[in-house]
Amino acid sequence: MGFRCGIVGLPNVGKSTIFNALTAAGVGAENYPFCTIEPNVGIVEVPDERLDILADLVKTKKKVNTQMEFVDIAGLVKGASKGEGLGNQFLGHIRQVDAIVHVIRCFEDDNVIHVEGSIDPDRDREVITMELILADMETVDKRLKKAQTMTKSGDKTAKIQVAFLEKLLALLDAGKPARHMAVDDEIEEKLIKELCLLTTKPVLYVANVNEDDAISGNEYVRRLEAAAQGENAAVVMISGAIEEEISGLDARERKEFLNSLGMSESGLTRLIKAGYKLLGLQTFFTVGEKETKAWTIPAATKAPGAAGKIHSDFEKGFIRAEVIAYADYVACQTEAKAKEKGLMRVEGKEYVVADGDCMHFRFNV
Repeated sequence: MGFRCGIVGLPNVGKSTIFNALTAAGVGAENYPFCTIEPNVGIVEVPDERLDILADLVKTKKKVNTQMEFVDIAGLVKGASKGEGLGNQFLGHIRQVDAIVHVIRCFEDDNVIHVEGSIDPDRDREVITMELILADMETVDKRLKKAQTMTKSGDKTAKIQVAFLEKLLALLDAGKPARHMAVDDEIEEKLIKELCLLTTKPVLYVANVNEDDAISGNEYVRRLEAAAQGENAAVVMISGAIEEEISGLDARERKEFLNSLGMSESGLTRLIKAGYKLLGLQTFFTVGEKETKAWTIPAATKAPGAAGKIHSDFEKGFIRAEVIAYADYVACQTEAKAKEKGLMRVEGKEYVVADGDCMHFRFNV
């Protein structure tokens, strides 16, 4: 699995339409609030041209893309942190994802009702952000009271926790997400992980636009980009209508359709690339005639950790990794030629895997 993204946003911003298009899951996307109550989960293959090229080179029998999981979480509304619109249930679903994809409506359509009555990306972004912050404030406040009680017995760790939680609560009270909180030691790091706060999760904004604005955007998108820049977040512009239209096409038809619109890649591809960057992920490959496969790992993963993605025994009994850089593999056409030219490297336990490495692991259990 690559990573798990929760798709959030106000009702009727196009979340389920985009989810349907990305996952071809066919879940409900109707014109009324709370169409999505239980979260829908969709698994999609991550497109990677490098995998296609490697598979063609070795004429592999089976090609396996890495995967990405999307969770379509029901539309949040103002007051969600207090239970409005089944908010507590929906907020609980957000705790289970690696990153938040916040869909913002950046299109006008009189036939699609906006829950707030008008199109305003700034307001919509702030409504969702504030509900997540308010939910986190409640979580932190409860933990703070518990830590304060523990300090009465002279617990030194509790005193450190109280000081940290007070600073964290002040940060949230100022309207800033918990991911902006500086963590200075192991106690603080452990505590913030245990809290499982909603606003520690990285956020990626999706500007949902009409087909006519899919390339150049519009004023709504520019306003969203300006706001996102202030919090060092990325914005991916997607036309839910276009993505829905191409979801049923084969690769050739999809490419032709996108070219006719002046687009080089789909919204899914742009979203995945932005998601990888957001979470600091990268890909390595295992290449063979029986199977050629892409694997997702965090950047800076060492060779034994990458081996463990394949099987825990590979990591436990790791001896060495035989590595060919992707560019070298393609240039040489075969593993044998790469080895002959001295481009296959033997790496040990301290080797940090590079994006695109083609790897074969030697292990002993």
